[in-house]
Amino acid sequence: MRQTRRSSGPDVRRVGRPAALLAAVAVALAACSSPGAGSGTPATDGPGATTAPVAAVDLALRMDANFGDVVTGKDGRSLYVFTKDSAGTSTCVTPDCVGNWPPLTVTDVSAVKAGSGITGAIATTTRTDGSLQVTLGGAPLYYFSGDTEAGQTNGQGLGNSWYVASPAGTPVKAAAGGASQAPAGSTCSGPGCY
Repeated sequence: MRQTRRSSGPDVRRVGRPAALLAAVAVALAACSSPGAGSGTPATDGPGATTAPVAAVDLALRMDANFGDVVTGKDGRSLYVFTKDSAGTSTCVTPDCVGNWPPLTVTDVSAVKAGSGITGAIATTTRTDGSLQVTLGGAPLYYFSGDTEAGQTNGQGLGNSWYVASPAGTPVKAAAGGASQAPAGSTCSGPGCY
């Protein structure tokens, strides 16, 4: 009958340490190579998702039939301001809020170009995750996840707190011509809509 020799503790440790070290290195490398890992910045982009910091964005104006001139960002999507923000600081920082209202973030303020008619001062504010959010006239700018294409303003008036941004960065609360505008229907529901 053949006998099998069992390894003692020191032999197992010799094999176990390199394996454990390799596993730790693999985990660390995977974390470092993941988009946004360790940087505190979002890693996804698109409607309904948090936008990753962009290297360049052109703010432009679109004449909206209901609200007059409104500010747009990437792909002509409407930009919003949140009336609960103050002193250029974003208060939309929870995952639920950010999921519904992705902030417009950039790698540097020089990445932002203002189109004709934009009158508010362009700057950035540092979010709690360390990313730089674009501000217009001191107001942090956001997209709305319920806007899936250019020209939509589905977030207008939600929670009496979210409004499309004017060329100065102020909330557009009234319809073009001065009439009060009721909030639009929305796919957003729950506390993240405010």
